[in-house]
Amino acid sequence: MFTGIIESLGTISSIRSSGRIGKQLAIETDTDLDGTKIGDSIAVNGACLTVVKIDKKRFDVDVSPETLDKTTLGDTKTGDRVNIERALRLSDRLDGHLVSGHIDGIGKISRKKLTGNAVIITFDVPVSLSRYIIKKGSVAIDGVSLTVNNCDEGWFEVSIIPHTAKLTTIGIKAENNFVNIETDMIGKYIERFIGTQKTPGGKKDVKSSIDMAFLSKTGYI
Repeated sequence: MFTGIIESLGTISSIRSSGRIGKQLAIETDTDLDGTKIGDSIAVNGACLTVVKIDKKRFDVDVSPETLDKTTLGDTKTGDRVNIERALRLSDRLDGHLVSGHIDGIGKISRKKLTGNAVIITFDVPVSLSRYIIKKGSVAIDGVSLTVNNCDEGWFEVSIIPHTAKLTTIGIKAENNFVNIETDMIGKYIERFIGTQKTPGGKKDVKSSIDMAFLSKTGYI
């Protein structure tokens, strides 16, 4: 579990084949990863990966074919800059929002516009993701926790302050660049809870006892 608050930027220093169609990435970070050990989870551009080798500022991760197919890591190149966040500790402040590191899809930057000291960025996303993106809700873009300014079917926009632009890859991304998108997990769970579910064995549909009336009555909406 992560928060979407980026700890460091990193650089892809090498890419090697791993298995038949997997890859192993070596990443040089801008700061020491004190306390990190083999087996720990690290989010790289928002994708949760497992450390298989570590040496001060460098760590290696294996990337499965599924992750390569569903995220921008499949197109990453040596020299690319990436966002780095280590897993959340239960004693940490939750400054962003709950981020699982499981990418829902890929979006594309369709527009960047400077407004005052902020950059307004519009992203095109698959329509299937639009239902989980709400105005003033949270979204993780390449692992960065951001607030949705506005949205509609197939797109949404966020406002990037100078601090975020400087400390993450969002600041160097250009129009038509692709990014990893993770929508707010709470919305996905609510949809699952209020929908129709299968009984064990999948033989019968059972309507959940949690519906919009229940959520309203109990003060959730």
